[in-house]
Amino acid sequence: MSRLEQLISEFCPNGVDYVHLWEVTIWDKRFNSVDRKKQKQIITYPYLLASNLFNLEQPTGNVFLLSTGEKTGWTNEKLAGNYLCQGEVVAIPWGKSRPLKEVIKYYKGKFVTTDNRIATSNDTDKLLNKYLYYCMINQGETIDKFYRGSGIKHPNMNDVLNVIIPLPPLPIQEEIVRILDKFAELTAELTAELTARKQQYEYYRDELLTSGDNIQWTPLEIIGRVAMCKRIMKSQTKSCGNIPFYKIGTFGKKPDAFISNELFNEYKEKYSFPKPGSILISAAGTIGRTVIYDGNPAYYQDSNIVWLEHDESDVLNKYLYYCYQLKPWNISNGGTISRLYNDNILKAKIPIPYPEDKEKSLAEQQRIVDILDRFDRLCSDISEGLPAEIEARQKQYEYYRDKLLTFKKKEAAENE
Repeated sequence: MSRLEQLISEFCPNGVDYVHLWEVTIWDKRFNSVDRKKQKQIITYPYLLASNLFNLEQPTGNVFLLSTGEKTGWTNEKLAGNYLCQGEVVAIPWGKSRPLKEVIKYYKGKFVTTDNRIATSNDTDKLLNKYLYYCMINQGETIDKFYRGSGIKHPNMNDVLNVIIPLPPLPIQEEIVRILDKFAELTAELTAELTARKQQYEYYRDELLTSGDNIQWTPLEIIGRVAMCKRIMKSQTKSCGNIPFYKIGTFGKKPDAFISNELFNEYKEKYSFPKPGSILISAAGTIGRTVIYDGNPAYYQDSNIVWLEHDESDVLNKYLYYCYQLKPWNISNGGTISRLYNDNILKAKIPIPYPEDKEKSLAEQQRIVDILDRFDRLCSDISEGLPAEIEARQKQYEYYRDKLLTFKKKEAAENE
């Protein structure tokens, strides 16, 4: 019998209570959609705009930057100033475009936050905050459904607070946290090794692309022109169908909008459309993110997802793909949102080897592409190496997390 099974046998052989989040947590503000009796207490935290949070970032510090995305960092108390917070918290973003499991955070200590919705246990003798964190991750797909809107989505907090979690006795929570922390630690070690490998890859990529005496930095306007798909109106899309329509929020991810075959075929024939192998570029959102168009039927949001239209007589598309990773863009700021305009793309310069000898240049480009393809597979291919091991470890972790957080309900047990 495992330690956890022994604890369950000792403390709750007949099952455990299940409770709503509002019964056991305190949040950072009163929500309009939530009955006041469900929020008898709040703890407010001053927050910075997301665009300002990382202006505080320092190489070292003891104050955590609690962002709404995957990126995190550190600062110091002096820079944090009046935005300095402290506590043991679980944070979910007020606005997000990614699954909750990728952006939910647990932290204990001093921090500065942007616009998160922050929860903490209302009694740590009954509910551990780290256990709450694992419960909310386990309910991540359910909570994702409570986020509404297109692009950046916001949660219905009444639905979030009504989520039900198991509440076993404290010794059982502690053991579950210990087991899941161990899983997380092992995955973090592999992820750190993969990060180091990617940093090594980036160093050699930059060396391959930019070193040598036969390099000429050439603006993209010499190579081709910026192209984009014809605008699609929201009324022309639907929630399901055969032809995916990728917006900036779903670029490189699973689409949530589709267009008809008839509209796709009409627009593909009459207007600009990427050729297989074209490098699609995000001009908003995650600036400069690239995806290689694989030729499968799909449509892309005009002006937000663009590509350089050219005939590959001077530069191979796959070579362009790796040059774009050098982030050659001079990004303009439009209001509070950064944007990559056509002129930014056309004025961007990339390194072209042996510019005076086209045949030799294309051969050298292909040689560099072949080397970087091998590096990229080692770092990114989910079917081999560390990425595959991390994926397997993550699936194992999710399986056991679900098992560890599933209990017999006390009410059902008492009625047996």
